Amino acid sequence: MRTFILLLAAVLVLSGCADSETQLEKKAARIHAAAYTVDSHTDTPLRLNRQGFDFGVRNDPQESRSKIDLPRMKEGGMDGIWFAVFIGQGERTPEGNQKAMEEALEITQEIYNTVEKYSDDLEVATKADDLARIAKKGKHAIYLGLENGYPIGRNPAKLDMYYSKGIRYVTLVHTRNNDICDSSTDSLEHKGLSPLGEEVVTRMNDLGMLIDVSHASDKSFYDVIQTSRAPIIASHSCARAMCDNPRNLSDEMLLKLKENGGVIQMCILSAYVKTPVPNPERDSARAAVRVKHGNYYELDEAAREAFIEDWYAVDRDFPREMATVSDAVDHIDHIVDLIGIDYVGIGTDFDGGGGLADCFDVSEMGNITLELVRRGYSASEIKKIWGGNLTRVFKEVEATAI
Repeated sequence: MRTFILLLAAVLVLSGCADSETQLEKKAARIHAAAYTVDSHTDTPLRLNRQGFDFGVRNDPQESRSKIDLPRMKEGGMDGIWFAVFIGQGERTPEGNQKAMEEALEITQEIYNTVEKYSDDLEVATKADDLARIAKKGKHAIYLGLENGYPIGRNPAKLDMYYSKGIRYVTLVHTRNNDICDSSTDSLEHKGLSPLGEEVVTRMNDLGMLIDVSHASDKSFYDVIQTSRAPIIASHSCARAMCDNPRNLSDEMLLKLKENGGVIQMCILSAYVKTPVPNPERDSARAAVRVKHGNYYELDEAAREAFIEDWYAVDRDFPREMATVSDAVDHIDHIVDLIGIDYVGIGTDFDGGGGLADCFDVSEMGNITLELVRRGYSASEIKKIWGGNLTRVFKEVEATAI
């Protein structure tokens, strides 16, 4: 009899847990549906002109290598996404700068072509309030950001042209230094923001463009804070205290970001969320791909496809343990504990390496909301994380325009 009673009690407890989890899932779904959700950084434009990829149909993320398309955006309940016009760092010469500009304009046009093709569901957004306006029409907002200031060259006036094309943020630098500032993953060349970089920051303030410091060195970050008269963003970065990677922001930087009034958009690229388990065989295989093909960003389209085939073959042959949504929300917890709820958002870096074990593509974005609910975040707090904080910063940046 005692054994039966204990078993019955265990069943009731488990049943209660199941009911509780179901209630949490329903609550999370309601909150997610009510929030204006926006992802501040994706590299999907790199996929738009790839043979066999159609943004309007549901693609297999393993086969298409894209984690975003229109059907999966709907499944994930995403109201808006920032498409990065990404240009890898090339030669810092007049010819290199010209080529970078031409590539940036081609990618920008490809985005507009896609939006026009699916205009019943998509609309280009250029203002902070467009997220809510477009969502109320039952459509998805597509914002444009320029990832890497390289296509600006040495002429800040080019920012006016990019602004006219709908670009509303510029990630100042990528993995290698450019003429604007130092990268977090390169040598100290300018020792922060260059004199040209100061001009770029000032002109972006004048235009009302968001300044993105993801990928920038620590000194560049502090120089931008000192130079800008508007809040800044880190469109896809994490907390360095939780994962010691130069791409992430230290606690000192986060405190300075709060002082500036900016926002850090939580990146879900696994290696920035959780320090990877050492895998020498995988590292060696990836190094061999680089040696075989050379610098990806200097390859033509056909050579890039060959590079990507070999790169993904390494992933198949040497699978890595991926961080989880719980790991990512640990970062959010840390940021909120340190600087408050008003300075954090979401920037996945999907199609640029982003993805977690249980948030592998855009269709699974609701899992982030569910974990936030599990940890006791309120509906109003979750709405801030999913778009409210970034929208607040965007409006303040717009107000600085002259």
